[in-house]
Amino acid sequence: MSTTNTSGRRKTAVARIYLTEGNGAITVNGKNYTEYFPTLPLQYIINQSLEVSGNGGKFDINVNVAGGGVKGQAEAVRLAIAKAIVELDPEAKPALRAKGLMTRDDRMVERKKPGRRKARRRFQFSKR
Repeated sequence: MSTTNTSGRRKTAVARIYLTEGNGAITVNGKNYTEYFPTLPLQYIINQSLEVSGNGGKFDINVNVAGGGVKGQAEAVRLAIAKAIVELDPEAKPALRAKGLMTRDDRMVERKKPGRRKARRRFQFSKR
């Protein structure tokens, strides 16, 4: 029985997944993934790695995800699933990489700088 656990990250969201052979049940933080991610675009993001690799319905996935917003969490789960599939089946990597599912999106919110109102926005200039 093949089992693997990996993690995926996006912005400040971190997802840890436990992938085991099964019938395709996906559980996120103790809930069904359709309950945790109620909109269809987020559910599509979750299933994207499985569909591209042709493994839909072959694995049971248990996910612990924390931090960030729902979109960042969904993309973190997608990356973790892709990494776990490649760990079990290295031949799936080129197809996943071609769709951009193996790349961690490392864009983060820029920190606020001293002397600025936000990260880059300056205070309003007053001539008099």
